[in-house]
Formats: sequence, structure tokens, C-alpha cells
Amino acid sequence: MTSAHDIRTPSPVNLLWTGGWDSTFRLLQLLLQHRVEVVPYYLEDPTRASTQREIQTVERITAALRESHPHTRALLQPLRRFAVEGIPVDPDIAAALREIRRRSYIGSQYAWLPAFCRQQALPDLELCVHVDDKVQALLRGYAQEFAHPAGYRSMRVDRAHTGSAEHTLFGSFSFPLFHIDKVGIDRAANAAGWGELMELTWFCHTPLRGRPCGICPPCVYTIEEGLARRVPPSRRVVSWFYRRLWLPLRTALRQWRATGHGRGNERPPAPGYGGT
Repeated sequence: MTSAHDIRTPSPVNLLWTGGWDSTFRLLQLLLQHRVEVVPYYLEDPTRASTQREIQTVERITAALRESHPHTRALLQPLRRFAVEGIPVDPDIAAALREIRRRSYIGSQYAWLPAFCRQQALPDLELCVHVDDKVQALLRGYAQEFAHPAGYRSMRVDRAHTGSAEHTLFGSFSFPLFHIDKVGIDRAANAAGWGELMELTWFCHTPLRGRPCGICPPCVYTIEEGLARRVPPSRRVVSWFYRRLWLPLRTALRQWRATGHGRGNERPPAPGYGGT
């Protein structure tokens, strides 16, 4: 008997890939460990300073994979790029995001992402939510393990929660990295011999002279989640002061606005995928 949580379309696997640490690790798992076909997706915001760098990173990793693992040429499909500004957010998705933000602040990308899945009729997009991610904490009581037809285990929001804000926002995703953190990814990648490929990844949203800034959200997460070595020492110093002095005030103001105060109609920030 087929489980209610089994995906009915076994291949290819749809993956949100930004050229970042988490999503690149997942890409390598799919291509090199599970050897399944992958359709990578990228949501493009040309106003973000790192967009071109992320696209170049994806191209660099793709070229390195084709060179070192020729079988990936047949498995990895071309990157499918979509403009964020072309994704309409339906009222129920916007309302679900507002509801969740009353309890826990999550970024505006979690309106665009489910809206994108709805627009493209994607029933299952792999999203690399991991341990220490706010969304992972939010979904712990909602997510359930399931067997993917490609032969691995993953997590998704239980359909028993249909109608909840959590299911409205995250019901179109699966979360294959739900039980691992960034340091665990580092260990697993090195054990598999993928260390060099992982070092090609990029995460900073506002690079300075081509190097990580230390203060954008992905840089902060990278430092706080155990991979500070990836940020230059001088920017780590700047980050230390930023995280202890300015960031707490900024976070409090952002949460205040998210609950319906302040300027409720301002344009959402660029989709910060957390360096995935």
C-alpha cells in the first residue's frame, strides 16, 4: 500500500539550488550518492548584490562536477532561473506568513517560495532547511518522515495539518537536511570526499571586494553555526560588534513591523535563503 506521504512522481528531483553550502551538499548527495536526475531552481533578484556571484558559483560547481564526475552530465539538468518579481503571492499565503510571524519571525522568502511552487505546479521542491534554522524549529511538531521513491528518507509537513499556516507555507516542500547542521554537513562532505567542491560554494548577500561581508544574514548564520572560517578574519571582527550591538535592535524592530506595526506595506527584502 502506498503511504499518503509518498511522492507520486519519483524523478527527477526538484531542488532549490543557490550555490550555497546547504543546497550544494544536497545536490552532491543526489548526484553522487543517490545518482538521481536533478532539476535545479534559482529565484533571481537582480537588486541583490550577490545574484551574479551566485549564478557564477552554480556554473563553476557544475563545470567542476562534469569534470570530476562525468556521469553528472546526464543527471544534472540546466539551472532554471525565475525572477522573484514575477511571482504573485496569493492572499492565503500572505496571511499564513503574517500568522506565523506573530509567533516567530521568518523571512519574506517564505511567501515567495510557496507562491512559486503554486505558480509552477511543483508538488515537491527540496528545500535545505537544517538544524539551527528557524524554519526547522518552527516545523518540528509538523514534519513527518517519508520514503522517497528515489530510495532515501526525507521530511515534509504532515498532511494532517492541512489548513494550518505551516502547511500553507511549507506543504509543497520536502526537507532532506532536517536532522543535520552546517558542521555536520562539513563532516559528512569531507568523509565523502566532497570537500573541494563544497569550498566552491558562496553564501554572502553583500560581498565586499569579492569577499564575504560578515554582517548579512547568511554571513551571520555561517559564523554562528560553526563555519566562521569561511569569513575573512577582519570581517569576523566587524561581525562580532554587529551581532552584539546593532543586530539585537534591528531584530526587535523587524519583529515589531512583522506583527502589523510600522510600515506594513514596504517591499519585502530580497529572498535570503540562509546561504543554502
